[in-house]
Amino acid sequence: MISCNDVSLQYGQQKLFSKVNAVFNPGNCYGLIGANGSGKSTFLKILSGEIDTTTGEVSISKGKRISILKQDQFAFDKFSALTTVIMGHQKLYKIMTEKDAIYAKEDFSDKDSERAAELEGEFADLDGWNVEAEAGKLLSDLGLPKDFHEVPMKQLEAGVKVRVLLAQALFGNPDILLLDEPTNHLDLETSMWLEEFLCNFENTAIVVSHDRHFLDKVCTHVADIDFGKIQLYSGNYSFWQESSHLALKQRGEENKKIADKRKELQDFIRRFSANASKSKQATSRKKILEKLTLEDIKPSSRKYPYINFEQERPAGDDILRIEGLSKSVEGQVIFKDLDITVDNGDKIAFVGPNDVAKTTLFQILMGESAADKGSFRWGISTSQSYYPKDNAEYFDVEYNLLDWLRQFSDNTDENFVRGFLGRMLFSGEESFKPVKVLSGGEKVRCMLSRMMLAQANVLILNEPTNHLDLESITSLNRGLEKFKGTFLFSSHDHKLIQSVANRIIEITPKGYIDRADTTLDEYLEDENIGKRRHDLGIR
Repeated sequence: MISCNDVSLQYGQQKLFSKVNAVFNPGNCYGLIGANGSGKSTFLKILSGEIDTTTGEVSISKGKRISILKQDQFAFDKFSALTTVIMGHQKLYKIMTEKDAIYAKEDFSDKDSERAAELEGEFADLDGWNVEAEAGKLLSDLGLPKDFHEVPMKQLEAGVKVRVLLAQALFGNPDILLLDEPTNHLDLETSMWLEEFLCNFENTAIVVSHDRHFLDKVCTHVADIDFGKIQLYSGNYSFWQESSHLALKQRGEENKKIADKRKELQDFIRRFSANASKSKQATSRKKILEKLTLEDIKPSSRKYPYINFEQERPAGDDILRIEGLSKSVEGQVIFKDLDITVDNGDKIAFVGPNDVAKTTLFQILMGESAADKGSFRWGISTSQSYYPKDNAEYFDVEYNLLDWLRQFSDNTDENFVRGFLGRMLFSGEESFKPVKVLSGGEKVRCMLSRMMLAQANVLILNEPTNHLDLESITSLNRGLEKFKGTFLFSSHDHKLIQSVANRIIEITPKGYIDRADTTLDEYLEDENIGKRRHDLGIR
């Protein structure tokens, strides 16, 4: 168990947390949510002891081991991947290194012999003889085969390092597990493996993630950061989101009979209880939800931007034709012989193990890069609007927010542009903020505003949910669901792909799979597709 007692954190005049009281119990997985800048990562650092509180204290049950997903990718560069994983169990690793140092001595004394015997006993108690096998299995489960295990961390790519650090956090069955954005850089299969791992994890887990599907799968509770407080709720993210909306609706209907309110609540809880995401969690989650009362559910103060894509004019049937398109980078095949016809109304999710492939394809389609061979042709009636994965160049200008957006609008009237910014949660004096100092999430909202103003009939979006908070991701999801035109996109957000795509194209260096009229879940569960993916080297 880990508990917070009157925890406050203040930097100068800024209060990040104020008198937080919360208890996180074993057997539960808590999704820590909150708007960008609310302090989710900071709170995890408070729990781990990395940051001291201004007032109050964090208490951990005696003898319990805490493990956290490290964010510094360079901290373990001189160690192999396997050793880095084992270092996640600090006590065990310390025993191993001290034991090895004693045995390496040339002048081995009686005192050394006694100490070595003590260490061997502790090593055995911690199941040390299986340590390398367990660490190796974790790496393999996370998509890193044996060839990677002895490779020094400094030689690994950033995405591979993240997987090693995730294995390090999971290693040795920690009593308390703190994970900050654990699905970053994970492919679909590895994310699904992590979901299963956490669903079967019997200790305490606290997770920060912007992946709504992931939160729904693994969380038994939600820890909501709002106005410097943390409130715990039973249920997963979707339950919290819908119940908070229900509470807000009921608060505005003061004259409604209490019995009607309770019936609505009971029907709502019954529906969610029946749809518990994992069989192992279903019974306990159902019991938790059935104990809820109307008073347990509170409205949220969250604000959602208004994201709505309109077409100036619809496109004809001829949207895009790609013929024999191939591309290599530095001698490595990224994709080859793509033959794809895009029809009007297609909502295509491009997936695959290599993000570079999707980014490169979109850059070629938008004229930012050239293919090695092959061709493509846009339909004469199409107009394209593009969201690039890297948007830095758009904000390397001396504009304030108002003038930056005005350059993309036919209507340059200040009241119109400021009203548009207001719907995207930039209010009042924020309109005059220099765009160079915007946060990552604010820049994404600006780029989406630019796309909305373009009123194109074809959208191309490369990882649009990066840097967005859950509320903005939900609004983007709704906006794409309503869009009547065509769009091509890539994303690691499972729920976004599942809810908006009507066609899946998976790209690998060896070839591609193109499947229309299917959802992501249907695609992953199809045995015939599974065989084809195996042939293309996709695990």
